[in-house]
Amino acid sequence: QVQLVESGGGSVQAGGSLKLSCAASGNINRRNAMGWWRQVRGNKRELVAVLPRGGRANYPGAEEGRFIISRDDAKNMVYLQMNSLKPEDTAVYYCNMYFSDYEEYWGQGTQVTVSS
Repeated sequence: QVQLVESGGGSVQAGGSLKLSCAASGNINRRNAMGWWRQVRGNKRELVAVLPRGGRANYPGAEEGRFIISRDDAKNMVYLQMNSLKPEDTAVYYCNMYFSDYEEYWGQGTQVTVSS
């Protein structure tokens, strides 16, 4: 069983920064990707950043240049550095570990609130 625990969320003013952390435990060696998603209540969850196994980071939205995903394999951690935050970045952020279309895991989420 895999467990993911996020931390680092909070409230900041526009233009500020936050660094989210995700601690992974369990049998994670077979993972194919780790990523960060976010969800605003009432909306679909959207992919913010993904780090494929052996690949380069990908930012499907407009966050490249402001957000940086990284990992520390020795500590089983994945991070999301968020800079120049905007009010529209306000959401619950989730850590995701993807093994296959039939197996993936989610953390409990951490709230990020950006005020103008």
